[in-house]
Amino acid sequence: MPTFSAHDGTRLAYRTSGTGDPVVCLPGGPADSAYLGDLGGLSAHRRLIISDLRGTGRSARSEDPAGYRCDRLVDDVEALREHLGLAEIDLLAHCAGANVAAQYAARFPHRVRRLALITPSTRAVGIDISGQTRLDLARLRAHEPWFPAAFAALQAIGAGTGSDMDAIAPFLYGRWDERARRHHEAGRPGNAEAVARFGAEGAFDPAATRAALAAFAAPVLLLAGEFDLNSPPSSAAEFAALFPDAFLVVQPGAGHSPWVDDADRFAAATAAFLG
Repeated sequence: MPTFSAHDGTRLAYRTSGTGDPVVCLPGGPADSAYLGDLGGLSAHRRLIISDLRGTGRSARSEDPAGYRCDRLVDDVEALREHLGLAEIDLLAHCAGANVAAQYAARFPHRVRRLALITPSTRAVGIDISGQTRLDLARLRAHEPWFPAAFAALQAIGAGTGSDMDAIAPFLYGRWDERARRHHEAGRPGNAEAVARFGAEGAFDPAATRAALAAFAAPVLLLAGEFDLNSPPSSAAEFAALFPDAFLVVQPGAGHSPWVDDADRFAAATAAFLG
C-alpha cells in the first residue's frame, strides 16, 4: 500500500483501484477506508485514490492529538495532492469526509476541478438536522419487519434516554440484509481518539466556510440516499444551495451508503458527473 508524508511528517497511506483519470476519495468515520470498496464499480470509470485518514487503516497515528481535527486533515489532503503531482484534483468524499472536502474546497478552491459529496455530513457548514426530520424520514420504513424496534431506539436516542446506534443501523440502508450487516460492521471506526478529536473545538468555522464556498466556481455534486437518516435529502439540498454550481441527486431506495444499495445506479450517476 503506497504511503506519503504529511506536512508534519506523519506517514499516511492510500490505495488505488481502477484506471483512468484519478479521483481522490475521502472516507467518513474517521474509519478505515476499506468500507468504501471500489464505490460500487466506480473504479471501472476512473482511477480511485482512496485515502486512509490519519490514525485509520494503514495510516500512522498522530503524535499531536490535535492532528485529528477536521481542519487539520485538510492539510493531509493537500499533502496527498502534492505527492501525486497533480495541479488540481477531482475530490469525492463520503459522510464525515465531506467536512474535510468542504474545508479543502474553501481553502484551496484553485486545486479542485470537481467536488462530489456523497451522503455528506454538514457540520463544517453549520447545517443542523432536527430530530423531527429524522423521525419523519424513518416513518417511510414503517412497513419493514425491523421497524418497531429500530424506531423505538431512534426515539430513545432523540429523547436522550438511549444510545444504541447499532439498533438504528437498518435505517441507514435501503435493504437491511446480510450484505448491509457486513458493511455496517466493516465501517465501524477503530480509533476512538480520532473520532473524538475530529470535531474538537476549532475544527469548524461554518461562517467562514460558507462564505468561501459561495465563491467556489467548480461543479459540485451532492448525492443523497432517499432513506438516509444520517444525511437526509433535505440537508443535502440545503448544502447544495451554498454553491454557485451544484446539483442534487437523490438516489431512490438508498440509505447512507448508496453504492451498497444499488451499485450500478450510484456508479452511473457519479461517473456521469465526474466525466
